[in-house]
Amino acid sequence: MKKMASEFKEFIARGNVMDLAVGVIIGGAFSAIVTSLVNDLIMPVISLITGGIDFTNWFVSLDGTRYQTLAEAQAAGASVLAYGSFIQAVIYFLILAFVIFMLVKGVNKLTKIKKKEEVKKEETPSKSKEEELLEKILSELKKKNK
Repeated sequence: MKKMASEFKEFIARGNVMDLAVGVIIGGAFSAIVTSLVNDLIMPVISLITGGIDFTNWFVSLDGTRYQTLAEAQAAGASVLAYGSFIQAVIYFLILAFVIFMLVKGVNKLTKIKKKEEVKKEETPSKSKEEELLEKILSELKKKNK
C-alpha cells in the first residue's frame, strides 16, 4: 500500500500532471466564456438574421405529438431528436476551435520571433581579445593624430 501511495505521489508531483490540471481548470473557465459568447451574443444575431429562428427549439417529437417548445416536450417525457441543440453545439465547437486556433497561431508567431532573435545573437560573432585590443590601439592612434 505504501509503495502505491509513493508511486501516486511521484506521479502527481510530475510537472506534466500539474500542467494538465491547470489546463483543465482554465479550459473549464474558458468553456463558460465561450458558452456565454455563443448563447448570449452569436445565437441571437443568427436568430435575427434567420428571421427569429431559435435553434434550441428545433426538434422532432418521436411520440407523434406536436409540442410548442423542446422544454414542453421534455416535461411531457416525450422522446425527441433535438437537432437544433446539435446545431448550436456545432456552432459552439467551431467558435471554440477557431479561438484555440488563433491562440496557437499567436503562440507560434511569438516562438518564431524568439527563435529569430536567438539566431541573430548566435550569428553575431563575439570579438576576440586581440580584436578588442587592436580596436583600442586604433582609437588611441586616431586620437593622437587629431
